[in-house]
Amino acid sequence: MAAHNDFGVQGEEIAVDFLRRKGYIIVDRNWHSGHKEIDIVARQADLLVFVEVKARANAFYGNPEDAVTRRKMHLLVLAADAYLRYNAIDMEVRFDVVTVTGTIDKPCIKHYESAFRPGIGI
Repeated sequence: MAAHNDFGVQGEEIAVDFLRRKGYIIVDRNWHSGHKEIDIVARQADLLVFVEVKARANAFYGNPEDAVTRRKMHLLVLAADAYLRYNAIDMEVRFDVVTVTGTIDKPCIKHYESAFRPGIGI
């Protein structure tokens, strides 16, 4: 596996640990619907949170949050809809983004709660 892929996988692990420390319950990871993927599905009280994780070792290719494009948001909303239907879930949802930069030993983590809403900003 390429080094950037390794960092991405490790970045997701860091994001999961970070969310758990904040009291989130991790419900699912790397859930697929066709070519669409949800990195993390978590619960926070009575809220289901769909989390997109972006990890970058450096800013050579730009800030990780910039990679969450309108298209990516749209695909995440479609995947979330499929997830809710597939699991017959009727809950309030939120879309978050967690970015991980730096090194595995000293990551810089940013959590953007309510990073976007379906139909708004997409």
